[in-house]
Amino acid sequence: MTQTKDQDRVVIFDTTLRDGEQSPGATMSHEEKLEIAGLLDEMGVDIIEAGFPIASEGDFRAVSEIAKNARNSVICGLSRAQIPDIDRNWEAIQHAKRPRIHTFIGTSPLHRAIPNLDMDQMAERIHETVTHARNLCDDVQWSPMDATRTERDYLCRVVEIAIKAGATTINIPDTVGYTAPRESAEIIRMLLERVPGADEVVFSTHCHNDLGMATANSLAAVEAGARQIECTINGLGERAGNTALEEVVMALRVRNDIMPYRTGIDTTKIMNLSRRVATVSGFAVQFNKAIVGKNAFLHESGIHQDGVLKNVETFEIMKPADIGLNEDNIVLGKHSGRAALRSKLKGLGIEMGENQLKDVFVRFKDLADRKKEVYDEDLIALVQMSDDAGADRLALKRLRVVCGTEGQEAEMTMLVDGAEKEVSSTGDGPVDAAFNCIKAIFPHDVRLQLYQVHAVTEGTDAQATVSVRLEEDGRIVTGQSADTDTVVASVKAYIHALNRLLVRRGKTGSDTREISYKDVS
Repeated sequence: MTQTKDQDRVVIFDTTLRDGEQSPGATMSHEEKLEIAGLLDEMGVDIIEAGFPIASEGDFRAVSEIAKNARNSVICGLSRAQIPDIDRNWEAIQHAKRPRIHTFIGTSPLHRAIPNLDMDQMAERIHETVTHARNLCDDVQWSPMDATRTERDYLCRVVEIAIKAGATTINIPDTVGYTAPRESAEIIRMLLERVPGADEVVFSTHCHNDLGMATANSLAAVEAGARQIECTINGLGERAGNTALEEVVMALRVRNDIMPYRTGIDTTKIMNLSRRVATVSGFAVQFNKAIVGKNAFLHESGIHQDGVLKNVETFEIMKPADIGLNEDNIVLGKHSGRAALRSKLKGLGIEMGENQLKDVFVRFKDLADRKKEVYDEDLIALVQMSDDAGADRLALKRLRVVCGTEGQEAEMTMLVDGAEKEVSSTGDGPVDAAFNCIKAIFPHDVRLQLYQVHAVTEGTDAQATVSVRLEEDGRIVTGQSADTDTVVASVKAYIHALNRLLVRRGKTGSDTREISYKDVS
């Protein structure tokens, strides 16, 4: 694809598994990376940046397996401007039907000072590494990290060098979320006008959200001539995150009258992917998040409600079904059968086999006995709990908590490798007391990085979803669980995290240590 062909087509480059995973605490397991990659491929993402192969053995294995399994998407790996990085990258992605090498180097004055390279030395490094990458792979993407703070003349110079060396895509990263829409467009326009050969490559935009303008900056770059947007599901990423895939895709769809561009994304799969990424990363989506937030299609104001009842278009610029939100009228309760459950799950974009449905149905009936109505969000939580069920070493069998103004005490029975162990403990609150029981039954030395509770639905009988993030010697794991009892959900989430940590302990050191290079674009 070149700038002169198919001018209304915008390529979607998803970096949830690379830049998104760099968000502190968002480390995903091997299986989770493969699952998310499969969902991205199925949704129609053009390019999946699967990881940073030289960062760790675990990252290499994940990128390699994603490359082998991909059906439609280009599979891309990231590498620094170093020959060993590029070789390792190629080793990981070479079996993909459509592989891409992405290599980068920081070109701004601040970033040139890190490797202590002057302008000429950096230019030579760019020529050498891009040439090497192109000799390995026909599809090469090059990025001048911190491009928006790079001197304009020098930016033109290095982009020209990369094009002549064989780069087929030139990505312009706003690495620290520094630019604004007008400037974002001006940079792309300048490069297209001033750089020889610019009309023969694809220009890409990669924006961070530090000033809250990532989506606007990306769309401005497209209007100026960029034809690839780098983004992540839910805007996941370091600091304030990246451009959100769902925002740019739906903006292009809804406002096609003023932005006449198209993507290949099946938007009906957005909601399911958003929920799954939130679960595996441990980063809940804020209620007022554009497109995928819980409140995005809710109306409480009387004026708004009256308008929507008369004509939904008065206050909704897109249909919930456009992003995969269920709109059927089936209400589930304790009298609902398996057929109704299957139908509801299908409406939520969730397909499952008989055995998995049987497990979810048992959990659903148990929940329905405790709740008057089971909502979509409750079902999604049940499915996620089913997905996480397995041969765990630790399991909760019984929990009794006494709390009040006179103190808090918890009594717990746990299964540890199949053996029952019982203990009681006190704490500053019911959750603290319960966690102290776990520590007494299964002594461990980990740091609790995050404890987060949010209600899945409304009401006093709402399920609480709890996320617990633990850290041990550089390993970070996130456990989640849902229950109508917040303390029970908390304990199960903590135990879930411990079980995941035990799995990682069982692997070799190279597989369990995730090395993050925090200076990538």
